Amino acid sequence: MKLIFAGTPAFARVALERLLAAGFGVPLVLTQPDRPAGRGMKLQASPVKALALERGIAVSQPRSLRLDGKYPEDAMAARAAIDAAQADVMVVAAYGLILPRWVLDTPRLGCLNIHASLLPRWRGAAPIHRAIEAGDAETGITIMQMDDGLDTGDMLLRERIAIRDSDTTDTLHDRLAVLGGRLIVEALEMAACGGLHAEPQPQEGVTYAHKIEKAEAAIDWTQPAAAIARRVRAFDPFPGAHTTHARETIKVWAAEALPGNGRAGEALAVEPEGITVACGEGALRLTVLQRAGGKRLPAADFLRGFALAPGEVLGGGA
Repeated sequence: MKLIFAGTPAFARVALERLLAAGFGVPLVLTQPDRPAGRGMKLQASPVKALALERGIAVSQPRSLRLDGKYPEDAMAARAAIDAAQADVMVVAAYGLILPRWVLDTPRLGCLNIHASLLPRWRGAAPIHRAIEAGDAETGITIMQMDDGLDTGDMLLRERIAIRDSDTTDTLHDRLAVLGGRLIVEALEMAACGGLHAEPQPQEGVTYAHKIEKAEAAIDWTQPAAAIARRVRAFDPFPGAHTTHARETIKVWAAEALPGNGRAGEALAVEPEGITVACGEGALRLTVLQRAGGKRLPAADFLRGFALAPGEVLGGGA
């Protein structure tokens, strides 16, 4: 079976690696245009593009796939490349562009998406973050037949995994990426022998995982400690939960909810084990922190260079 792969970040690279290892022919990769990154803001290829170039696979990087959109020349060039590939199916994983109807209809078997949630829960852009933030006990991967809606297509394969109490978006992302790579190989092997069956998504239980905004990362100490602790894990590695003290921004990378009472944001204890801060309900012990321009540090090391006394109040934003 010959396929086109459309994806951009590390999550998608894992899937492409598994597909290539399984022996699928991939004549074409679609990925986002190179973006400036790093201290020098130099243009950098996506993880998917880097792998494609290593393996000698043709790469197309349209800014849009809409023939009637802002970049029709990009869409036309991509269409020519897609037609020339003569693929049986397109596999999509965290690509970042909306696929118009002409793309969905081009491959014989349509377009299959690797979605990092148990649909219909957490349709949308940030399913891993939102599952942790909401306190879900489990999540998973859904292989879905794409349609015109936002993650509304029929489900082809699903597999669950537990969300650990220690999981951050970073750690859960890596486990889901591996699961997604395995499931898409299974789905295509089943499709090749006619054993893949579609199931419509249920109408009940639909939720949307809206894109993460940087403003969300400012800690609101009036919230319950357990909810703040989940957000700390959900916003690791991006954008990083943060608070302020004396006009300095402090990022919080690890925290645990504890019993406690006090004014919201008040430092109840400042100890090598952590900084305990009163919340709207309970208290939060901050155990890994980072100053602007510094490194992530355990609380004991952080406090060697940061003056904070019990009774002082931490702010809510940058």
